[in-house]
Amino acid sequence: MFMQRLARAVIRRRRAILIAAALAFPVAGVLGAPVAQHLSAGGFTDPAAQSTRAGERINALFHTGEPNVIVMVTARNGTVDDPAIAARGVELTSLLAKQPGLQGALSYWTLDKAPPLRGLDGRQALILGRIPGNEDAVKKAINSLDPVLTTSDDQIGLALGGVGEVFHELVTQSEKDLRKAEALTFPLTVIALLIVFGSAVAAGLPLAIAALAVVLTYAVLRLLASMTDVSIFALNLTTGMGLGLAIDYSLFIVSRFREELASGRTPDDAVARTMHTAGRTIAFSAFTVAVSLGALLVFPLAFLRSFAFAGIAVVVTAGVGAVIVLPALLSVLGPRVEKGRLRQPRSKPVEEGFWYRRAQAVIRRPIPVAVVGVGLLLVLGAPFLRLVPGLADDRVLPADSPAREAHDAIRKNFASNEAAAVSVVTDRDVDLGSQGDAIDAYAGRLSKVAGVSRVDAVTGYYFQGARALGPNALSSRFKADGVRGTWLSVVPSVEPMSPAGEALVHRIRATSAPFAVSVGGRAAELVDTKHAINSRLPLAMAWIAVTTLLLLFLMVGSLLVPVKALALNMLSLSATFGALVWIFQDGHLASTLNFTPTGTISVVVPITLFCIAFGLSMDYEVFLLSRIKEEYDLHGDNDEAVAVGLERTGRIVTAAALLITIVFVTFMTAKVVVVQIFGVGLAVAVLVDAFVIRTALVPAFMRIAGKANWWAPRALRRLHLRFGVWETEPLAIYDRVDHESRTSAAR
Repeated sequence: MFMQRLARAVIRRRRAILIAAALAFPVAGVLGAPVAQHLSAGGFTDPAAQSTRAGERINALFHTGEPNVIVMVTARNGTVDDPAIAARGVELTSLLAKQPGLQGALSYWTLDKAPPLRGLDGRQALILGRIPGNEDAVKKAINSLDPVLTTSDDQIGLALGGVGEVFHELVTQSEKDLRKAEALTFPLTVIALLIVFGSAVAAGLPLAIAALAVVLTYAVLRLLASMTDVSIFALNLTTGMGLGLAIDYSLFIVSRFREELASGRTPDDAVARTMHTAGRTIAFSAFTVAVSLGALLVFPLAFLRSFAFAGIAVVVTAGVGAVIVLPALLSVLGPRVEKGRLRQPRSKPVEEGFWYRRAQAVIRRPIPVAVVGVGLLLVLGAPFLRLVPGLADDRVLPADSPAREAHDAIRKNFASNEAAAVSVVTDRDVDLGSQGDAIDAYAGRLSKVAGVSRVDAVTGYYFQGARALGPNALSSRFKADGVRGTWLSVVPSVEPMSPAGEALVHRIRATSAPFAVSVGGRAAELVDTKHAINSRLPLAMAWIAVTTLLLLFLMVGSLLVPVKALALNMLSLSATFGALVWIFQDGHLASTLNFTPTGTISVVVPITLFCIAFGLSMDYEVFLLSRIKEEYDLHGDNDEAVAVGLERTGRIVTAAALLITIVFVTFMTAKVVVVQIFGVGLAVAVLVDAFVIRTALVPAFMRIAGKANWWAPRALRRLHLRFGVWETEPLAIYDRVDHESRTSAAR
């Protein structure tokens, strides 16, 4: 009844709706245009994690912490120990320390030529600085750095690195990638829509709704960014989803409207009927996608939560545009929607359609199709068992980016990971005067831990369990006036962002300490981020499973179909993740896609992709099941309903899948690896879902189950009759329930 009332309101106020949309478009465009400048490149850590607390405590009490600004100095001739080079190094260190927003700077030359800050060949040395605060503070300070710090000359070469510069370059590169993707997407989408619709006017309607949805989404992201952290990566993905979902929904609406016009209905009746059927399905589908994305809200990481906020906003704007603005536009256009037709439609009986015949072929051989299809997906998904989660680092940037080049040189030419040291800080007051021996013994024990290169403490410097050097001027960083406490820097000999780095953190945390401590640093952040995700993953999975089963029950009124849909979606997504591991973790297409494999995949990527891809899969599931259920309600023939439902939606779902795949494929042109992963992952997920799940496995399993597809206990059937979502009036179901009741009573 709600959709009927909404249809009448849309038809009656169609011009007002179109005027409101026309006014909202430029306003949203002005508001959303600078959105990228307000988004964050961080958000990968848990605010309540031990590593976060450690970093905050070191920064608050000792005004230091993990360096996030690195200047690498390379001597053109000679070594960094030459007097002229050393003088330049001291000068640059002083200049960096004076930059707005920095807490200070240290370097090879100001630390008595500390060996770890000197390259193995003697031609390179490091200057380390720290910008305190969140990503916004880091971004502001990085943007205002004196250009002299990155200006090379005949005497020295300078390269800027560190987490701060990596984030800065990520934001810049993501904006470039987004503009390139948009430039590629538009012409390809126009051509595809013309092929699908065969009419210039009809093909233009999805583009109009997509443009409105994307612009509104930008405005929503800008508003959200003023209230909470929103990841820069959400901009690329929500643009793709906004465009893809708007086209999907518009395709479904326009196709149904043309179908209703062809059956002889008046334009207003066709709009009303379209909203009552396809409109209701789209509203239901959008709600289902939003619920799937809502599962990301259970995680404490701003990166994941920002995708939930942005993704839900995308779904809402695309859904509202499709079920309110588009019907108003169709009501105004009427038969003129066929203007600019490139070819005349060919009308033929349903049973002669391609998708009907394909469904019948599957129905005749359901078990072989099911076995082959499931086997194929299991083989594709097998690499997922080898997933190695990690955290993104500078290697997500292209190899020729300045920060990436600096970090590659540091990995190659420096013996230890000074900028990735593990921090150990006291949790409560510790009297350094009386606890000196305890600190000395604790630092010695830490230096013997496997994977530790060196431990720096207020009491000196430790190698292999022994103090090799007593305290010096640099040791003062481990204490502060008025602070009864200290911290230690544990320099690793293993790659911090790796399983070996994780194991090192666990060993450090397991080492007995004379007082309560917290362990931080990049490697500890990886450990804590994985824990934050894994500890809440069961809740997110339960949320998706329960809501999916409930929502699909409200649509189909049975128990088996929702369970089958959930199982097939999980199977489809396992194949997608298997492909991602094979491509990005193992690096099989590294040269083709131009990225550097690190042997890991960012720990936040799989759960983000799962929620988004699951929502898109349910989108197509709802489209198909709605038409199958409509036919079954009218005729009660399971096999015929499956075949007719696939015929009615097969072309639309396939076209929608190809169109949204075009959007995601353009992400593969990005130079940021995370964006490439999302593009490849979502493109594979959509194609597998449309061409394996919907056109083969769904018909096969529905044929195998037969009438059991539609079974539910009597109480649940009556509940569905009262509260369920229907494409048609449920009169046929009422008649069948009454007939079954009379037959049962007669027996």
